[in-house]
Amino acid sequence: MDATTALDNPAPTPADGDPGDARPATAGRSVRGERTRQTSDFTALARMVQDAGLMRRRYAWYWTQFVVLTALLVGLVAAFVVIGASWWQLLVAAALAVVLGQVMFLGHDAAHRQIFASGRWNDWASLVIANLYAGMSYGWWQHKHSRHHAKPNQVDADPDIESGVLVFTTEDLDRPRTGVKAWFAKRQGWFFFPLLLLEGLNLHISGVRTIFGRGEVKRRPVEIAFVTLRLGGYLALVFWLLPVGMAFAFLGVQLGLFGLYMGAVFAPNHKGMPIVPKNAKVDFLRRQVLMSRNVRGGRFTDWFTGGLNYQVEHHLFPSMARPHLRRVQPMVREFCESRGITYTETTLMGSYAIVIRYLNRVGLAARDPFQCPLTLEYRSAR
Repeated sequence: MDATTALDNPAPTPADGDPGDARPATAGRSVRGERTRQTSDFTALARMVQDAGLMRRRYAWYWTQFVVLTALLVGLVAAFVVIGASWWQLLVAAALAVVLGQVMFLGHDAAHRQIFASGRWNDWASLVIANLYAGMSYGWWQHKHSRHHAKPNQVDADPDIESGVLVFTTEDLDRPRTGVKAWFAKRQGWFFFPLLLLEGLNLHISGVRTIFGRGEVKRRPVEIAFVTLRLGGYLALVFWLLPVGMAFAFLGVQLGLFGLYMGAVFAPNHKGMPIVPKNAKVDFLRRQVLMSRNVRGGRFTDWFTGGLNYQVEHHLFPSMARPHLRRVQPMVREFCESRGITYTETTLMGSYAIVIRYLNRVGLAARDPFQCPLTLEYRSAR
């Protein structure tokens, strides 16, 4: 939702008379007034942002990013061929992991319609950047990420907090864990970052399963062609030029560091922020602000995180061009403070410590993850 869309279509609020709302009629009128005020809050903020010109496109900036990243990828391929069968290739693998991370940030921007005014142009930019350059499925990522943006940190709605190896909410501990699983759960925070070394491989596998699966995928033939060409060509080049053992080492370093990089950037954004019960009703502005965390830092932090350190602003205005996030941040923070809305930001290292503590606390099976005042405020009446 960008500022223009928000002005035309204010953030939705639940209809009065919801079956889960057992409050009397007088309370209903009060609630309606509160919901109207909350919707007006975001409309006012969106108008301020639009009037400041912060929703305009930044074509030159994005074309520069695309050209520079393309040149870096070509340079790394050339270095790979020139160096040949040498363990120095592991440095190339490490550099490739970082560049591909930056490529995915650019693909993320295109998927959010940040680059072009045309949705079609953004779609094709995402397909080229994500599928052809990085070997990832744009269709898989877009579906998953769109659900996350709609209801961040909400149980049964946000796929980013669905439990698997790791447990993100204590609701998932209703099924007792014993033995090795119980031991691991209590210490899962310490294992979180090492496990991210497998995330790069997981991202590729998830994408391939999606585009070759039975679910609906827009432009499936294009996705299959781009991913097959990218992954097939990449593996063929690596195993053709390097001995088998060295080739596996190269892939291990590149995929491991790529996954670690992606996880290290995305984890601070929401992990350890309030978990929203599945039946909670929260207005758009507060949902996006209260469940997101910004990471303070300078230009290096902006580059390292692909602008995702401005997570609050990104969630409020997902189609805003990345260079404008730094400029809009003081405006959003001041607006939230003027309305008593908690605005959270910390350092990058501080965010990692929060993530580890939170995951360990969940693993210790706290009785109720929703005892945070922020979430209690929005727990539906029964």
